[in-house]
Amino acid sequence: MRKLSAGQQTFNVFNITFLTVLGLIMFLPFLNVLAQSLSDSEAVVTGKVFFLPVDFTWINYQYVFSDASIWRSFGVTVYITVVGTIINLIATASLAYPVSRQEYVGRKYVVFFVLITMVFSAPLIPNFILMKSLNLTNSLWALLIPGAISAFNFFVMRAFFMQIPPEIIDSGRIDGCTELRMIWNIVLPLSKPVMASLGIFYAVNHWNTYMAALYYVNKPTLWPLQVKLRQLIMADDINIDPSASQFSSLIHSNPEGIKMATIIIATVPIVLIYPFLQKHFVKGMMIGSVKS
Repeated sequence: MRKLSAGQQTFNVFNITFLTVLGLIMFLPFLNVLAQSLSDSEAVVTGKVFFLPVDFTWINYQYVFSDASIWRSFGVTVYITVVGTIINLIATASLAYPVSRQEYVGRKYVVFFVLITMVFSAPLIPNFILMKSLNLTNSLWALLIPGAISAFNFFVMRAFFMQIPPEIIDSGRIDGCTELRMIWNIVLPLSKPVMASLGIFYAVNHWNTYMAALYYVNKPTLWPLQVKLRQLIMADDINIDPSASQFSSLIHSNPEGIKMATIIIATVPIVLIYPFLQKHFVKGMMIGSVKS
């Protein structure tokens, strides 16, 4: 085992210390929110809750799980995350693959036009007028179609496709594969790392959909979870079912606990997905960013 020099040891200590402090700075606010969501209303109101629950209780989560509007928003978010990510990957791959092939004559012009969208973005009002003229407002398609292709993700996927040896593509053509069959049977199986990586990017973006829903969707039944959470936090719009006696005083005593429980429910699912895709995520980012 190679012995580290004094400078390398000092750097490692500094690096570990810095990353530990940075990790705590990011994790402790989440821990505080979790503690408040599991604490009694009196402890939350009096500011006694920091990083551990005080007078542990599940009542805030019981309310959230009993609120049909929150479940409906959760379902909308899951739908646009799953369907939107599938649309994103199909659309991005459909554009990135032909542009990555040398035989495609107009690929430089396509790359140039995509690059322009990274530098100049359309203003809000023209976007809204376009959505309204296409009858996409007050529909989930307004949250799925406009961002079908991300310019950054397009360039990452294009770089990955360019590293697939041309001999593999040529062998598929010699064997009589059509372009679609070759993409499905050869290109996509080789592209699992980049697909998983960009799938995470797209899924997180859809899960956190907020501004687009705020601008284009006015129907409460179509609000995603982030907009519903904003409604709870900004407007204190928390409805208690009169038949639910256990929640009758909750709205007056601990609305913050309900908000914190909703934040946790909105955050945890997407966080739990990452560890299962971490291996592909790292591999896809490395392969898509290194050009031999």
